Amino acid sequence: MDEWLINSDSKLTDKSDTLICIGTKLHHQEDSGKLKQKKRKYNDEYLSYGFTWCGEENEPQPLCVVCYETFSNNSMKPSLLKRHLSNKHKHLKDKPIDFFRRQRSELKNIKTSVQSLTTTNKQALEASYLVSLRIAKTGKSHTIGETLILPAAKDLVTSIFGKAAATKLDVVSLSNNTVSRRIGEMAAQVKETLIQNIKQSRFFAIQIDESTDLTNFAQLMAFVRFEKEQDIHEEFLFCEPLPNNTTANEIFKKLNEFMTQHDINWKNCVGVCSDGARAMVGCYGGVSAKIKEVAPGVKFTHCSIHREALATKSMSAELKTVLDQSVKIVNFIKSRALNSRLFTILCNEMGSDHNKLLLHTEVRWLSRGKVLTRFFELRSEIQIFLSEHKVELSHWFSDELWLARLAYLADIFGRLNDLNSSLQGQNVTPFNISDKIKAAITKLEFIIKDIRINKFAALPTLEDFISQNELTINKILIEDIEKHCAGLVKNFRSYFPENLDSESWIRDPFSSDLETVSDQFSLEERDQLIEISCDGSLKNDFKKNSLCNFWLKRRAEYEIISDKALKFLITFSTSYLCETGFSAMLYIKNKYRSQLKFEPDLRLKLTKVNPDISKIMSTKQAHPSH
Repeated sequence: MDEWLINSDSKLTDKSDTLICIGTKLHHQEDSGKLKQKKRKYNDEYLSYGFTWCGEENEPQPLCVVCYETFSNNSMKPSLLKRHLSNKHKHLKDKPIDFFRRQRSELKNIKTSVQSLTTTNKQALEASYLVSLRIAKTGKSHTIGETLILPAAKDLVTSIFGKAAATKLDVVSLSNNTVSRRIGEMAAQVKETLIQNIKQSRFFAIQIDESTDLTNFAQLMAFVRFEKEQDIHEEFLFCEPLPNNTTANEIFKKLNEFMTQHDINWKNCVGVCSDGARAMVGCYGGVSAKIKEVAPGVKFTHCSIHREALATKSMSAELKTVLDQSVKIVNFIKSRALNSRLFTILCNEMGSDHNKLLLHTEVRWLSRGKVLTRFFELRSEIQIFLSEHKVELSHWFSDELWLARLAYLADIFGRLNDLNSSLQGQNVTPFNISDKIKAAITKLEFIIKDIRINKFAALPTLEDFISQNELTINKILIEDIEKHCAGLVKNFRSYFPENLDSESWIRDPFSSDLETVSDQFSLEERDQLIEISCDGSLKNDFKKNSLCNFWLKRRAEYEIISDKALKFLITFSTSYLCETGFSAMLYIKNKYRSQLKFEPDLRLKLTKVNPDISKIMSTKQAHPSH
């Protein structure tokens, strides 16, 4: 009995071990099935159930060609596909396979059209930005996009490529609001780029000026000059309204708010240029004094163009009388519409080179020279017109001395106009200004010497008048000319007292006398300047590059002396850019757009920085209205 029990136990034990082994194998098989699931393949017969496939080829996903619903790869079973057709599309379960083939073809066409539409939208979006940029560059109204540019573009495309091609332009959005939004986005991106460039520059200089717009709002405008990529750049900084007064406190407050808001370090500012208004140049309460409190190393410059205009304003009473009488005659003809029309008819009948006079205004720098030159050229026509209208001023045209003085004023102010124009422009350095003023003074001194010996070659209008009428030189005329030219020389020296001999080493470090300027250098600065002046290879490089570029390239090797030179060269000498900016402002904000917030338009019109349209588009949905 015991032996049987032992044998039975052993048999049971063997069976249980066998069951355990079988169970273990089954468990391992289940785990391996979970780890390696079978990837189901698509069969063309599945189309009869209304299904095609999408996704990756090694793991296709069933896609219903009727409702476009997608399922997982595990659902790629005939029973499941047929169940979907029976439950969701019961009315189509008996359709032949050709029906589902057509549905599949339509699905492919939809995919292609969606991809094509996305590409078209991207192109339309880019075109909208490019056209908006052109609108801002020209300063035109935002409505011109949809009222002129888009219709004109469609006309051109229709004429050359046909109507089918022209209809593609319909997706380009150029509405008033869209163009305004595009301009604002591009201006913001340009402004951000500019701020980063200023922060990366070791030094910068600004020019500021204040003026009123069409609605009598005071506008403060600023331009900046900074270094970037081995060159000096000039850019529009901002134009902000002054809400209350145009005092020094308000101007500095607005300027300081901009610098603080954009985290621009005032200590990097080395120069400020503006006109000679009291609010700007006051040594105690002016903007210059307040800027020096936050930027001790700044140099304040009075605009050279304004100084030239002030230096040429004074003249003797005799010449001033001739000028005033000429302006009075011009106003008599130009201020009355009938007189202006009749004078034009008279000039045309006489075959004159000109048929209109020019108005004189004290605000414009070149006014006197142009007005007097045109007035003298039309003196015969003016005399006849005044005589016909019995105006008392006509008798002045019979006075030889009066006409001679008029001819001189036309000549001298023509020369002063040329000087004023030469001071204008971009990238003007203090050396350019100094050279022009010295040349003007020297020319005036030679005119004084010439007229003392009755030589009038430097005054061609006066010389022609004297020779054509065979006039005897009047001593009074000589005295008037000499006195006026001497006064101009005195005024120029008074308004331009700068002596740049101490900065001659900046202009030419190879020829300047270092002994005369060595006192202004530290030991390290002097040593670096000596090394530069004795380097023959740098002398060749100096001839090939501009002055600013030469010193910028020296920074890596001679940093201290290079920075000293650049602090001088980077400063503005005129407020010319602000004057051009105000002209652009008046063009943009005209009587038809008096409520326009014009700074984005003005920024894109004046800037040299190209907006990164692709970067702006990357943040937009590929739709022309976004």
